Parts: sequence; C-alpha cells; structure tokens
Amino acid sequence: MTRVRELARDARFAASFVGGALRTDPAWLVLQAARRTPTRVSAVVVPWVERALGDGTSGEAGRLRAAWQDGDVATLRAAAPTTRAGRRVRASLLGQVAVLEAVPGPGPSRDADDLPGRAGEKRSPTGPGEDPARPADPVAVHHHLTNSLPHTQSGYTLRTHAVLAAQRAAGHEVTATTRAGYPLMIGALGARGADIVDGVTYRRLVPRSLPADHRRRAADGVDLLARALDDARPAVVHATTPWTTGDAARAAAARAGLPWVYEVRGLPEETWAASHPTPEGRERAAASERFALVRARETDLALTADHVVTLSGTMRDELVGRGVPDERITVVPNAVDAALLRPAPSAVEARAALGLRTAPFVVGTVSSVVGYEGLDTVLRTVALLRSRGVDVSALVVGDGVDRPRLLRLADELGLGQHAHLPGRVPRDVARTYLAALDVVLVPRRPDRVTRLVTPLKPVEAMALGRPVVASDLPALAEVLSPLDAGPGGGAPAGVLVEPDDTAAWADAVARVLDDDAHRAALVDAGRHVAAERTWERLVGRYADVYARVTAHS
Repeated sequence: MTRVRELARDARFAASFVGGALRTDPAWLVLQAARRTPTRVSAVVVPWVERALGDGTSGEAGRLRAAWQDGDVATLRAAAPTTRAGRRVRASLLGQVAVLEAVPGPGPSRDADDLPGRAGEKRSPTGPGEDPARPADPVAVHHHLTNSLPHTQSGYTLRTHAVLAAQRAAGHEVTATTRAGYPLMIGALGARGADIVDGVTYRRLVPRSLPADHRRRAADGVDLLARALDDARPAVVHATTPWTTGDAARAAAARAGLPWVYEVRGLPEETWAASHPTPEGRERAAASERFALVRARETDLALTADHVVTLSGTMRDELVGRGVPDERITVVPNAVDAALLRPAPSAVEARAALGLRTAPFVVGTVSSVVGYEGLDTVLRTVALLRSRGVDVSALVVGDGVDRPRLLRLADELGLGQHAHLPGRVPRDVARTYLAALDVVLVPRRPDRVTRLVTPLKPVEAMALGRPVVASDLPALAEVLSPLDAGPGGGAPAGVLVEPDDTAAWADAVARVLDDDAHRAALVDAGRHVAAERTWERLVGRYADVYARVTAHS
C-alpha cells in the first residue's frame, strides 16, 4: 500500500471514529483526547477537563455512563432517555453488552488433512506412537494482539515484543496483527499499514469505517483478521487477553480451520474492578453484571482454546478453578533478554546519564500509573524516611490516569524537589531510569488482580542488580522466587511487606539502604532468579505448546 493510500485510509477511518464519538459521547472523546496529550500538558489539562465536565453523572448521558462504569447493566436496559444524547449513549453501551452476551456459533470442524501448514503445505495428523510433546520443529505462528510497540509502551507490549523476537530467533515464522482500528483509535493518526520494530512486523487492521453497531464492528474485525491469516498461512493462531482480541482470533481461526492458543496475561474483569478509586466502588464492580459477563466470556475463551498459556502458577490455579484442565495450561512467566544480565551501570552512574539531581539515595519504580499499583506508597514512604532524617528521593516513571493525583500528593507531602515524576519515557530510557534506583519498590494494592497477576518490572530490576521491596501478595512472592521452588517453597529474592503499612515500608527500605550485607544478598538472589527467567531459556515452552496443538488438530 502506497503512503498516499495509507493516509487516505487513515483519514477516512479517523473521520468515522471521531464523527461517531461526537454523535454518541462527545464528553468521552474530549477526555480521551486530553489524556493523550504530552505528559507535561496532560498533567494540567486532564484535571481541568475533568472539572469542566463535572463528575460525569450529570444529565441522562452522564448517568448512563456512570451506570456502565458501576457495571449496572439492569439500569441501562430499563432506562428510557428522553434526550438525543441519552439515547445515543444508551444504544452504544447496550451494543457493547450485546457483544459480550453473544454466544459464538460453532466454527467449522477441523479436518487435520485439510489444515494449511507452513508455506501452504498440508499437515498430517499425528501418527501412531508419535509423542506430541516431543521437541518441535519451527512452525509458522500468527499472533493477534491488542496493541504493540511503537505506539503503546506497557508491560503487555514489551512482553509481546520479547516473545516475538525470541520466537523469530528460534526459527519460527512469526507474523502479527493488532486489533481492528489500532493505533488510529488511540490518536496515532497517519499510522503506517505496518510497523517494523527490531525486525518484528506488526500489521495494522484498519476498517473502512467504524459502525455504530458494535456487533458489526466485531464482525469487521474478524473479516480483516481472516484475510490476514489467508496472507500469512500460519500453522497456529496465538491470541492474548482481553476477550475482544481472543474472540476475533477464535472466530478467524475457526474460519481458517486452524488451532488457536489463548494467552491469559490478566483477568480483565478484575483489572476493571480494581480501577475504581474506592473500596466500596471496587466491591460494587466485582458484584456487578458487567463483571460477571466479562468473567464468563474470558472463561469461555480459555475453555474452548486448543491450549492456554498464562504467566504464573497463581493464574494457572485460577484457570483450573474455572474448569480449564491443568494439562491444557502452560505457564510461561515474565522474562528478560539475557543481555540485561550483563553488568549494569551503578545507580549513581545511571542518574548522571539521565541528568537527575537527587538526594544521595533514590527509591521508586517504573510502572503504569494506575490506582492498583499503589504508587502513593512510594511517596508516603519517602516522606516518612525524610522525616526520620534519611536523605532520599522518590522516582516514579510512567504515565496513566493516576498521575495527576500523585503529583498533587507529592505537593501535599511537601516533597518538592525530592519527588521526580517524569511521565512516559522511551523504552530504552525506561531501563536507565530503572537502573537509577537504589531500591525498586513494587507497592501493589491488595486487590484480587494484584494477588493473581505477575508484573514484569521486578524481573527486570533483579536482572539489573537492583534490590526489590514488594507487597506481600501471592503473585509477587512467586515472581521473586526461583522457578523450581514450587508452591510456597524457596525464599523470595526480595523483601515482602504488608501493602498498606507505610511504617513497615520505610523500615524495609531503610534496612536495604543501610545494611550492605543484606542488600548484597538480595542482589545475588535476584540475579539468580532473573537468570532463570530469560526468553532464551523459556521460548521453548511456546514451541512445545505449538507442537501439541498442531499434532492434535
């Protein structure tokens, strides 16, 4: 596709998207546009827009949005709005409910003799006596993703990129697409039809328009993905959470007669519930119909996939509890490139490279700035340490909806120049910021999602030789422990602290800063754990999964 045609396609889709949002929910569009301005601008603009829009619950449209945010689907169904804005918002939200409630029809039965293989060759079924778990030859695998580099930088996209790069290095033929409309829907106007990052190609699926009917949108996404599969001719389709991405992959794989793998990287319903700012709001969300619908859809995808990959033993146990057979689940934990294990610059050297002027000690994290990450604990811990006479600064790198609140909290605590929140930074610079920390803090709030889902940053911190202090939650205890430790076994390579106990956090951080032997022991143990968790070591687990699903197709 020529650049002129790409730009024309992007303009047509953007006009459809913006026009639809203006008709349906202009307040939402204004807020999303404000959140996507540069970090220094959004810190000022977003609070102003939020104040200008009020609490979002005024008027019929606002009250319907609030009902959806609370998960109150019954109110949406019963509502009879009298204004045009209210009717449009209700129709749009009920369209999302309809897609969630839709039961996928049975896909075409897969005849192994008719399945396309690598480079268009036929695959044969597994012969008698063959072991489907034997080491696999490289295969052609197509990944369908929610988002990707270079337009989105997150734990999700960094893991994705590392997996795809490692699979390519292992000899697999790797192709990838992102969800329909991405990245134009996040404001990346003028996006190319494909982006190549470190040799990995991410193909974009851009519809001609964005229909108001959400079921039609989903169908268009399946059609685009099916055409991409026709071009790529993979042996297996590999999709990731959330359910919208998994649904499209399941339908397109069924149309192509291909096996598909579902990678459960999180629990979207739990993440959504955890996004509510108050304990009462989180409790209401967890008891809502919206929560139940998303949970049921995610469970259905895991149950119907040919195989499931997930990130941790805690996640595997959750899936088994939902009825997914243990033998159809493979754990591939978060990992790092082996190059990260090479000697890293000292924290002082990293700070000098970044031009950071700080106190002698710096603690904090590199993270998405959202409520369940508990990042206010970083600021409160530093404030308490400073009140005890410890000359330490806080550094929180990243962006998200909670960043304006953190900036206000830093002012309230009087941290001034001892609180550094630079916002979003390029991924190569993010690792330098991580290396600039004397202690990496992972103060996740004790929600269900944080008890179950393991983050990537602790592994990167351990690989760089930085001691980790983390919330005492099952998922974090697992990510800080050796892979062969087993349930409850093995001492963690970090310090675990009660999530909401600021005094305990201050005590733990002070000991790491003051006790050289303690700090050295944590660094050594962390490097050992990180050395087990490299993509070069773990990429073979994916090959075993692909061998199983293609052998049984």
